[in-house]
Amino acid sequence: MVVIAILPSIFIAACTGKKNPEGGKTAAKQQTFTCPMHPQVIKNEMGTCPICGMDLVPFEKNSDDKALKIDDKRQALANITTTVIGAQGLSGTKQLNGRLVVNPEQSSYISSRIGGRIEQLYIRETGVMVKKGQPLYQLYSEQLATLQQEYLMAVAQEKQFSGDRIEQELVRAAKQKLILYGQSETQVAQLLKTQKKDPFVVYYAPAGGMVAELSVTPGQYVNEGSPILRLEGYGELWVEADVYPAEAKSIKQGQKVKVVVAGWEGQPQDMTVSFITPSLQSGTQLTQIRGSIPNPANQWQPGLQANVFIPSGNSGHVLTLPVDAVIRDGKGMHVWVKTGKDSFEPKLVKTGHENDNQVEITEGVADGDQVVVTGAYLLYSEYVLKKGKNPLDVLK
Repeated sequence: MVVIAILPSIFIAACTGKKNPEGGKTAAKQQTFTCPMHPQVIKNEMGTCPICGMDLVPFEKNSDDKALKIDDKRQALANITTTVIGAQGLSGTKQLNGRLVVNPEQSSYISSRIGGRIEQLYIRETGVMVKKGQPLYQLYSEQLATLQQEYLMAVAQEKQFSGDRIEQELVRAAKQKLILYGQSETQVAQLLKTQKKDPFVVYYAPAGGMVAELSVTPGQYVNEGSPILRLEGYGELWVEADVYPAEAKSIKQGQKVKVVVAGWEGQPQDMTVSFITPSLQSGTQLTQIRGSIPNPANQWQPGLQANVFIPSGNSGHVLTLPVDAVIRDGKGMHVWVKTGKDSFEPKLVKTGHENDNQVEITEGVADGDQVVVTGAYLLYSEYVLKKGKNPLDVLK
C-alpha cells in the first residue's frame, strides 16, 4: 500500500518538468521579445511594437552565444560591409591629448609708473578687449606735477644760457624723467606749449589684448610699481599635451608635429616642440610637451581641446583596419568578424600604430578574416539590445 501511494507523486513530478528540490528537469526558459527602437517594450509573444509598429525581435538576455544573427535584408538596411584583413605597410602617428593655453610672452602687465590716486578708470571689468593706444586710466599725482615744473624751469633756464651744455643736459634729464614716469612725447610737447603743469595724466595700453585681471578701483591710491591690470594677447597660443615618460623619449625638441583643434579639424596646424617638461605633473605619471601655434583673427580661445599627432615611424607588412572598424570603450577594444552568411562575432583586439585612417591590429584577428568595416557600432548596439550585455563581457 505504501508503494502505491508514492507512485502518483513520482508520476506527477515527471509530467510537470519542474525541478524538484533533490534534482530533476528544469523548467523551460520562456522566450521574450522586444522592439529594436523601444527596448522598454518587452512581451512574451511575437508581435508588433505598440509605439512604432515595428516587428518585435527575440530578446536573448540569458544567452551566452557570442554570435549575432543578422539576415541579408537587415544587413543591407544597416549598411554593414566587410573587408578581408591583410598585411600592408602603415605610416603611423601617435595621438596625444592636449589643450590651448595662454602664451605668457603675449601678456602685458601694467603697473603704476608713479604714486598717486586713480582718478578715472576707463576699463572696469575683465573680459574686455583692449586695443593698443586705448586709454586705460587717469592718475592724479602731485609728484608728477613737481616733475613737470622741474622740466619747465629747466627749459626756461636753458633759454637764458643758450648753448650751455650743462643746461642742455638738465633739460634732457628732466624730460627723460617725465618719459620714464609714463608721459608720452606728445604730452611733453603739449606741456611745453601750454607752459601749464597738469597733475592728471592718462595712461594708454602699450599693446592690445583681453583684460584678464583688474587690480584697482576708482579713487584708490597706488604706489609706484603697484599692479593695475593684466592684458592677455591671443595672437599666438601655447599647445600643451600630456605624454607618458616612456613615450617622451621618442620626442625631441625642435621636432615637427601636427595640431588639430577640436571643432576645426579642417585647419590642421604645424607646430615645433619647443619644450619638454623635465618633471612629472603633481599626482600623475604624466609629463608635458609644449609648442606654439598662430591664432589668426583670435578664432581660438585658451582652454579648447587640441590633439597633437606625433610621427611614430613606418611599419611594414602589418595587419591594418580602418579606424572606424575598431570599437573602443572603457572595457577594451573589439571588432566584428563575419563567421557565416548571417552570423557575426565580436573579437577582442589589441592595436599598435595608427594614423588618421588606418590602425594596426597586433592581436585578435588573423590574416584572411572577414572583418566588418562599416556598421560595427550598429552591431554593437544590436548585441547590447538583444542580449542585454556588453560583447566584451562574453569575450573576457
